[in-house]
Amino acid sequence: MSCYGYLRVGPHRYRERFGLSYEDLSPGMRIRHRPAIDVTQRDNQLDSVDLINNAHLHYDSQYAARTEWGTPLTVSTMTVQRFMGMISRSWYRRRRILRIDNLALTAPVRGDDTLRSESEVISVTDLGDRDVGQVQLRINGINRSGAIVARIDCHIELYRAGRHPEDQHGLPVCTDERFCLYHKDVDGVRTEQTGLWYEDLALDETYEHWPPRSLMAYESRQAALRSLEINPRWQDADYRARTGIADEIWEPLVLGAVTALTTRTFGRVVANLGWTDIELPAPVAPDETIRAESTVVGLRASRSRPDQGIATVDTRAYSGDRLVCSYRRNLLLYRRGQGPYAEAGY
Repeated sequence: MSCYGYLRVGPHRYRERFGLSYEDLSPGMRIRHRPAIDVTQRDNQLDSVDLINNAHLHYDSQYAARTEWGTPLTVSTMTVQRFMGMISRSWYRRRRILRIDNLALTAPVRGDDTLRSESEVISVTDLGDRDVGQVQLRINGINRSGAIVARIDCHIELYRAGRHPEDQHGLPVCTDERFCLYHKDVDGVRTEQTGLWYEDLALDETYEHWPPRSLMAYESRQAALRSLEINPRWQDADYRARTGIADEIWEPLVLGAVTALTTRTFGRVVANLGWTDIELPAPVAPDETIRAESTVVGLRASRSRPDQGIATVDTRAYSGDRLVCSYRRNLLLYRRGQGPYAEAGY
């Protein structure tokens, strides 16, 4: 049951869900995790200085040029974070990491590479715990050329079916094939897939995007400053105190965060054709949690692109019961079996 990506909330209404349960596993099960992620030297530099890493091989190119590597190498713990983060859709129901037996770095990683993860179930152990079982995983970190650059052997606690905190609402898993989280490759390995094809959408269906997320004050300040926003209300606490203006999340970031929440259901988008009727009826305060939902209100074939279709979607976002953002959007989506997925290893 865990291989499906939506719960049935009501008629024509679904909520996104993720993660395998303990009962779904057997030794030898392999998963290719998607999407992959690029790492850059800028990521490498920021990780180093943020953590006061004094191994200058990571960010001093003049020094690195005189080593056997020739260029800076990425911080190994940063790449490990990426490899561990990329597995989170399948291992969403992890309670915690118990231990890491081995963390082997088998090849150097440089900036401007693409990294992806694969995982294999080595063993499963019944702990006699009604909530969780123990799973031994091997995680392979792979670069753009297909070479394994890291191996991580770890043990996790994974929730049993029905025991994860999100299972307490009792909503049934929707087992429509269009909602499957994986496809099986010819070698039998499960590959994660994100997003619905154009043909999978139906008029008046509503998707509750999951999980929600909180927006922090530092994210708002950073987004505003990086966009050359000069109004002091977004970055000057003294100004807000003197003027009585409340600390709020910068509105363009709210729009961006809401749109990002929709991308797991609408992950097969070719292009965003634009928004209309954007409303921001209430401000979002720092640390508030926003949740979003989208309703399909229009579907039509693309006249100029036979491999694509256009969906019109109404999205609404809430903080509690308070509407904080709404808009209509036109999306160009791939039809079933189209797009660059096979060539890109997806």
